[in-house]
Amino acid sequence: MARRSGIEWTEATWNPVTGCTKVSPGCKHCYAERMAHRLQAMGQPNYRHGFELTLQPQMLEAPLHWRSPQTIFVNSMSDLFHGEVPELFIQRVFDVMRRAHWHRFQVLTKRADRLVELAPSIDWPRNVWMGVSVESSAYVHRIDALRRTPAATKFLSLEPLLGPLPDLDLGGIDWVIVGGESGPRARPMAEAWVEDLRDQCRRARVPFFFKQWGGRNKKRAGRELGGRTWDETPAHR
Repeated sequence: MARRSGIEWTEATWNPVTGCTKVSPGCKHCYAERMAHRLQAMGQPNYRHGFELTLQPQMLEAPLHWRSPQTIFVNSMSDLFHGEVPELFIQRVFDVMRRAHWHRFQVLTKRADRLVELAPSIDWPRNVWMGVSVESSAYVHRIDALRRTPAATKFLSLEPLLGPLPDLDLGGIDWVIVGGESGPRARPMAEAWVEDLRDQCRRARVPFFFKQWGGRNKKRAGRELGGRTWDETPAHR
């Protein structure tokens, strides 16, 4: 069975790589790092190295055994395009995604430069959705990098949103996810930032998904914006 996910915009997770290193301010209070150390303390064998980047080749073919079609977030506990993940291993991950054609796979990275570097050598199956994380205006260049890839479906994760993102170029973007930071040291997110992004998406006719307000108590803060939830997703391709 796939590991069921509590992440609102996916159904399951698959981690052929675990562990990561911080690359930008959005990583400061990384939920995956906290979870990895918790799993290490519990004796989970895949996390014996805690949050050190670790290849998990024994997990590679797991999706091939999950017969029910699912939307699967790849490397919720890492970044597939981390510089320490060998290109050959990335190719093996894409090979599994290609073979498991009945699933939809969501790949998300902050390493947009490496994504662009490797994109021409990857055979991009249509069931792979490729996304980049952008937490502030200093990292909008990641969106331009994403546009340069041949991925059939391209999406943005604007989470944790740490500042306004006015006048985004959403050309070629198929989906936008927005969310605030959660946890004990969560940095605040202004309502006006979220409303502006929703309105940008509506003008560009890009599906908009609002994940959460975040804060110390994620459940109490909820995920309503303007009196409703926003769960728009791309048409399945």
